[in-house]
Amino acid sequence: MIDMHAHWRPAELTDALRARTREPRIVRNQDGAEVLKNRVGEEPLAKAFDDVVSYLARMDRQGVSTSVLSLLGMCCWIESQPLEVSVPLCRRVNDSLSKICQEHEGRFTAHAALPLVDISVAAAEFERALGLPGMVGAQLPANGFLTAKAAEKMRPLLEVANRHRAFLFIHHGPLPGDAFPKVTGDTDNARRRNGTLDMQASLSSAMVTLCLTDFLAPYPDAIIYIHNLGGNIPYEVERMDHRSMLDTSHEELPSARFRRAKVYVDCNSFGPRAIEAAVHLYGAERIVCGTDGTEFGVDWTKKALAEAQIGEEAREKILHRNAAALLSHRAPIARREKAAA
Repeated sequence: MIDMHAHWRPAELTDALRARTREPRIVRNQDGAEVLKNRVGEEPLAKAFDDVVSYLARMDRQGVSTSVLSLLGMCCWIESQPLEVSVPLCRRVNDSLSKICQEHEGRFTAHAALPLVDISVAAAEFERALGLPGMVGAQLPANGFLTAKAAEKMRPLLEVANRHRAFLFIHHGPLPGDAFPKVTGDTDNARRRNGTLDMQASLSSAMVTLCLTDFLAPYPDAIIYIHNLGGNIPYEVERMDHRSMLDTSHEELPSARFRRAKVYVDCNSFGPRAIEAAVHLYGAERIVCGTDGTEFGVDWTKKALAEAQIGEEAREKILHRNAAALLSHRAPIARREKAAA
């Protein structure tokens, strides 16, 4: 398995988290022990960050040959800080991720974190990061692509990705200044509303922008992928086609445009029926493996792919072959037998 959606919690943020006055931040609990406190709880500092030894052990145990690392959403606050804060933090994280990739060549590649308060500065850091060993692209928030108009400001990043044949991993999240999460904690089922309903709707809107407009036309060499099957598109596309026939019968059906668009999706967190629907819409060649980079996530994804009625060739493409082909020009990846050794 090549895991294209593997999040990382960098210990390099420890001092910056101690200086924060709002979550996420490091504080002392009633027992005087330091904990990482976020909006959903707290955890001991010893467990709050990832380390390479444990991560590799889990990958080997679960048969993951290569993980493409990106910042965990909780850590993406660094990208929305004023430039005097965000630039050095993003550079430090990117340098650290590159070092991990160099020290464990083939087992890791990584996406850059970018100071998004100024897209021109973000583009400069993206350019710098792509010169570092192991860096294959950048992670960007889906809120930047909710409409074609909103996406205009992101063009400098697309230009960098296109020039370097690099990846843009579009992940659910806010742009600097956006209200986020949309549903407050005192709302019933807040986690379900934010973590599923709003997330999937956001990703669906990004897919509509990227697949049903000509926004990506100037960037044929950029590699774009979105997590969670690109939102709800695989099981809402029939409704889109139905409305298209009624409202805009002269236009090509949305299903045809989604099918040929040069946008990939990962299968993170979805079960076998949803994966089947995605294969039917996009084709297996447009789907890569994603797990969130957790033990539970890997087990879930492997089980879902094993149970999906898509055939062995499609399963093999999603687990390994698609990602191997996409990554081959940017960074080395592990031979498959290495992870099982």
